Parts: sequence; C-alpha cells; structure tokens
Amino acid sequence: MNISVIRRLDESDGAMSALQFVLNPSDTQTSTDEIRSSLREKLLGAKCVQSGCVDCAVQVDDIARLCRRLVVFDMDSTLVEGEVIDELAKLAGVEKEVSAITSKAMHGEIDFFESLKQRVALLKGASAKYLIDEVESRMKFTPGARQLTKTLKAMGFKMAVISGGFLPFAQHTKKELGLDYAYANELEIDSNGLLCGRTVGPVVTPQRKRNLLVMLARVEGVRVDQAIAVGDGANDIPMLTTAGLGVAFCAKPKVQEQANFRVNNKDLSTILYLVGLTQADIGKAEDA
Repeated sequence: MNISVIRRLDESDGAMSALQFVLNPSDTQTSTDEIRSSLREKLLGAKCVQSGCVDCAVQVDDIARLCRRLVVFDMDSTLVEGEVIDELAKLAGVEKEVSAITSKAMHGEIDFFESLKQRVALLKGASAKYLIDEVESRMKFTPGARQLTKTLKAMGFKMAVISGGFLPFAQHTKKELGLDYAYANELEIDSNGLLCGRTVGPVVTPQRKRNLLVMLARVEGVRVDQAIAVGDGANDIPMLTTAGLGVAFCAKPKVQEQANFRVNNKDLSTILYLVGLTQADIGKAEDA
C-alpha cells in the first residue's frame, strides 16, 4: 500500500485537524471491501483512534465520491440535539412512562412500530398547538448543522430530513436549515385541536427511511451511490448501508459497527471533510 498524497483539509491551529491520504493498493486483485476492511483494521489499531479522539473514513476515490448530489439526514440526535419525543413527554407529563417504553425498545423487547404506537398513545388529549409551539421554541440544532447545510446548499446539493419522529418538527427543521424535503410521522389531531394518540398515514419505519432515500435519488436523477445519509440510531441502519456515503454520527455502538463511515466529533460540519472539501473551500461556499 503506497501513500501518493497527504493533504491537510483544515487550516486552523485548534483542537481538530483533518487530513486526507490518497493510497494506492499494490495488489489490484484485492476487492474494495477487503482493502477497506484492512485499512480500517490498521487505523483502528492506532492508540489515538482507539481512544476516540480520532475518526477515520476509508472511501474509494472514484467518480461517485466526486459527484455526491443528495444528502438525507435523520433528525433527532443528528440535526437536532436530543430527542423530540422526550420534550413532548415532559410537557405532557408522561416523561417516566415514555422513558420506560424507550428503554424497552433499546433493549429489543419491543420493535420500533410498537414503541412509537405506545408513546404516541400517551400524548392523547394534549393540546397539539401548545406542544408543537413549545417544543419548536426549545429545539436546538446540533453544532455545525447550520454551517453544513448552508455549505451543501451553496454547492447545489438537495437535502432531506427523514425522521421516525413527527412531521411538524421535521418541517420546522426543513425551514430553519433550508432543506428541500421533510418526511416524518403525522400526528392525528381532532376537531378541538387535541392529539388523538395515534399517527395517520404510513409510519416512517427503518425500511421506509431506506425506501425514501432510494425514491429521492430517483426523483433527483442521481444514483444511490452518489447519495449521503447521516444518522445515529438503529432505525437509520438501512439507509446508512444503502447510501454511497452512510455516516454514523455520534451513533450507538450497533450503528457504528454496521455503517461504513463514522464521525464521533460532535460538530456536524465535520462531514464536509468527508465530501473532500478543505476549510478554504468551505469558506468560499459560505460566502457564495
């Protein structure tokens, strides 16, 4: 394995540095997956990487990497800090009950659909407008989210939020960050403006997240391997493993194991380096 290029992508003297290495494998018969696995194993063996202070991503330097045109994001704990359902539960006075259901789901005792159904049922009778307005006013975007989406938009990327959460908050995120599409679960509201404790329409399951990614790629006229997907939860795995660049962002261990790319730096704009941008490129895009 020969290193042909070493390039520094950032220009700061701060705590974070981004380096790009271009490697030429000496054995051309070895498959891409084998090369990626071998490199990752060697890189992850380094003490600095094992300590969690260094992220590494191995990409094939092909035309797809240079022609990314679509990015889909999870919402909770990805574009937005924390989980929206937790904020809804606090305001509705059912925080403990929702937390118990979430714990069951995390331990595999109930599936995603059943956990969503049970948690939404606990919100029955609450004022939809009050909850939506209050939660939107409290929503905080992940550090780097605005810089990331602004830069990608300036570069001509199409962007979507695909969430297993709820549509009002996905639409709010879409508006605030200048995204092009928003998909999430729709809460049923009665004639008095109260939540019915149910969702309407198709539920955004893990498989539906993947299907929406494929559909958006088709609509935008790009191949799926030209798409980027970013998420943190187990329900994001199907779309992360389908996209050409699937990024597990500060994700659960199970997700990091299955995703080809991981970012554990809590600044979402770090993903711009995976696209191949330098800090100078990012500055130019922001000024455009």
